[in-house]
Amino acid sequence: MSKKFVKKWEPSADRGGITESLYPSDPLKPKLNRAIRKVEVQAQKLKNVAEELAQRDRRLFAKLVEAYGNHEDDRAKMLASEIAEIRKNQKFMVNSGIALEQVLLRLKTVSEVGDVISSLTPAIEVLSEIKSGLAGVMPNTERELEEAGNLLNDIVAEASQTAGLTLGFEATSIDAKKILEEAAAVAEQRMQEKLPPLPSETSNVGWTVTQAGGKEKTEKA
Repeated sequence: MSKKFVKKWEPSADRGGITESLYPSDPLKPKLNRAIRKVEVQAQKLKNVAEELAQRDRRLFAKLVEAYGNHEDDRAKMLASEIAEIRKNQKFMVNSGIALEQVLLRLKTVSEVGDVISSLTPAIEVLSEIKSGLAGVMPNTERELEEAGNLLNDIVAEASQTAGLTLGFEATSIDAKKILEEAAAVAEQRMQEKLPPLPSETSNVGWTVTQAGGKEKTEKA
């Protein structure tokens, strides 16, 4: 680790006077820790929202089963459509939460100048993607992720300038894409494991209610 980077990374007791004039900005590590705290809080918020949506899904699915059992075709179609929309939103929340967990793993292992470039730049792209998806839906989370991204951008810019490094944007974009793709795959698996399948939108009421292990379930007639 270069001496210049060490001075920029950790708070120093001798900061001030001439030293402070040479290094006027805040140390990078405390700035990174602030970004980490912001991301942690928002990851938990996304997890909470996903759980609320899952609970709503379960309630509506029970009503869907009841509607099919009573041969209430129109009501069943309306409920199935509503559940499908909830699941789309839930999948996004789960996906985004997993992606933020991946970002946090990267941020918490940064200790060298090379880590700053290789770990933070794809993390910034991931935060930007998630922030865009939350636009107008969760404005507070959107704002907090933007602030976290700004902190990380500042760290990367200062670390790059200090170490005289250049950013490999193509490589970092590939890393960011990998993070998002891995998160999407895990989210898809979790959704499939937790949620019962919906009747296809094209099917009519060719579904009946039966008893299985003491619980009602829908199945094709």
